[in-house]
This record gives sequence, C-alpha cells and structure tokens, in this order.
Amino acid sequence: MRIRVKEFPPLFRDRREAGRLLAQRLAAWTDHPDLLVLALPRGGVPIAYEVARALHAPLDIVLVRKLGVPGHAELAMGAIAEGGVRVLNHVVIRELDIPEEIIDHVAREEQRILEQRRRLYRGDRPPPTVEGARVILIDDGLATGMTIMAAIEAVRRGGPAGIMVATPVAAPESVAEIEPLVDEVVALATPEMLYAIGMWYSDFTPTSDAEVCSLLAEALRGYTPGPCSDRALEHGGENAP
Repeated sequence: MRIRVKEFPPLFRDRREAGRLLAQRLAAWTDHPDLLVLALPRGGVPIAYEVARALHAPLDIVLVRKLGVPGHAELAMGAIAEGGVRVLNHVVIRELDIPEEIIDHVAREEQRILEQRRRLYRGDRPPPTVEGARVILIDDGLATGMTIMAAIEAVRRGGPAGIMVATPVAAPESVAEIEPLVDEVVALATPEMLYAIGMWYSDFTPTSDAEVCSLLAEALRGYTPGPCSDRALEHGGENAP
C-alpha cells in the first residue's frame, strides 16, 4: 500500500529568512549586554547569523554530532558535543537492542568528524566563553532533539547565566522534552506532524562549510575562524557528513 503524505506549504523561503523572522520574535533581547548566540553547524549558522546581527549580539558555534543507528543513520540513538558530552536515546537503544560497543564505535567516528569541523571552523581559536552569559542556542529545526540536548549539556558545563533554545520549526514532543532543560524554548512553528525539517523551507539546500566559515568570519569582524581555504574544504569540508 502506498502512503500519501499531505503536502504543506513551506513557512520559510530559506534559512536566512527564517533567521530574520526568528530575530523578530527575540527582539526583546536586542542589545542585552550578556547575550551570546550559539549556532549548531551547519544548518543553524545562517539562522543564528541573522539573529545575532539583529540583536547586536556576538555569534559563535557549539559543535555537535548525531549518533545515528547503523543502517538507519537518520534515526538518532544519541548525540555528542564538544567537551566530551554524550547523550543517549535510551528508548531507541533498548527497543533495537543496540550493544554498547556499537554505540562506542559510532561515537568514535562522529568524534573524529567533530574534530575535523573544529579545526575547519575554529583553527586555533578557543571555544566561546559562556560563563555568566545569556546563551541562545539555534538550529534550523528540532526533530528528535538529540543534538540540541547535547549542545545544552555542553553549554551548561560552562556556567551560563541562562540558556534559551530558538528554532524556526520543531516537533511538539521535542519541545516538551527540552523545555525542562532550559529557561525557554522559542519555536516559530510546532506542526503536529513534522515529517521532516526540510518540508517547511522552500529552499533547504545543505549549508556548506564555506558558508559557515564566511558567516563566522563576518560575524567575528574579519577574524578567520579556521583554515577555510579551498584546500581545507577539499580535505574534509564540503563532502563531509
């Protein structure tokens, strides 16, 4: 039997427009002295760039990687973040009877990719200082919520004054799961049937490493965040997962 999925009109033209709309919702935070906007690369960066620019806030990134179930990479069994953070989806792990050694193997591979991204985006620049900051974590959408939960834990370890999660579109169940972990969750849309994040954008072209580097460099007033040269992109950039 063929299942027909209802087509929904997209809510956002692209990530940059979604970021501008999200910035309008967050306008009360404009010029807040302790505000720090952190994006989840890659897709969260264009959105966070627009938010940071509108709110006159600094922009940086928090590096995370989803732990996909082997053979079903789109299904998250957990996520990792910089600083040694690992969060697990115990329901998926239990239902699929995934052994610990498989989880460790996937985590090691994703850690390798995370380190590649760190070198590419940051180079020798240290992670942002979040102590005492009011942090807004931004991604282009929340489906399972595993990567944002890893990002929340990574930021929490730095001692921020507060954490908010902001996104253009989110699954209601993910919002409900994340709300107890932070001060506030702001989502422009929480469709009952999310299906896929990309359905809600007219243009959901994958964000490239070059775009991430360009936006970070612009936000950091010309500071090059990493070796974002053509050679660097060739050896672990554009074609990396």
